Amino acid sequence: MSSQYFDIKPIAGRIGAKIIGVDLSHNLSDEIISDIRKALVKYKVIFFREQNLDAQGQVAFARRFGEVTTAHPTVPSLPENPEVLDLNYGRTVSRANTWHTDVTFVDRPPLGSILRALVIPPSGGDTIWGNSVTAYEDLPIPLRNIADQLWAVHSNAYDYAAAAIDLPEEVLAHRAVFTSTLYETLHPVVRIHPESGERGLFIGGFVRRIRGLSQNESDEIIKLLQAYVTRPENTIRWRWKVGDVAFWDNRATQHYAIADYGNQPRHVQRVTIVGDIPVGIDGKQSEAIKGDSSAYNRREPALV
Repeated sequence: MSSQYFDIKPIAGRIGAKIIGVDLSHNLSDEIISDIRKALVKYKVIFFREQNLDAQGQVAFARRFGEVTTAHPTVPSLPENPEVLDLNYGRTVSRANTWHTDVTFVDRPPLGSILRALVIPPSGGDTIWGNSVTAYEDLPIPLRNIADQLWAVHSNAYDYAAAAIDLPEEVLAHRAVFTSTLYETLHPVVRIHPESGERGLFIGGFVRRIRGLSQNESDEIIKLLQAYVTRPENTIRWRWKVGDVAFWDNRATQHYAIADYGNQPRHVQRVTIVGDIPVGIDGKQSEAIKGDSSAYNRREPALV
């Protein structure tokens, strides 16, 4: 892909590109936004180095691609910026060091996420993304045929039984906030991308079980499929600099924030864009089981 408005430099073989020559603090033309969107769909995650962008500018940029969600379904936002999720890892014990796609426990997960780097440790703190489309394409045909038929329950509830260890009070407090409203949604394991038509594995850290299978069977199958997403050839690793902006297609990726920086400060802020309801290869849509995400997605709740 090329653009007459900026340079595109692919980074890894299957995922990721740098966008060079765009200042996100400017009022970009519709043509530039259109090409950025095309690059996002093609490369799955795109990067803008060392931008001079504040929280308001980040939200304004996100709005060029659709309605912006509130910061998170359960975690509080910045008081002055209800769309911004503030992730200051010097002040919180939470870490996003599990492979996941953002907020898949609701029926309408974000189209995309835009992350801005405010403080970056001098060493460590990279983020890795995985391409769930090429992961699906790598599956052997018999395994692909199985995945095509599967639906999985995603939830923000923690599996406390799986962690038979004493957790610090601050960790328990964070989990209490994260699960203050419980959500469960049934999603297809193989999702059709609404713009590209590509098939991708729609799984990750919020999957709790596969419909119709035992917990053990679910765990084993998800582990097998997940291994394809995280194969090195399907991933890209980004070394952050202050001011960097990453924009990823939440419909076709997973990511993992590496928690290897100890007590060094790391501060980033995230904005998410309202997405559509996932659709499986049979044309059926995802279904909410628990929780109403209409406030998060800024939609009127259904009448009951």
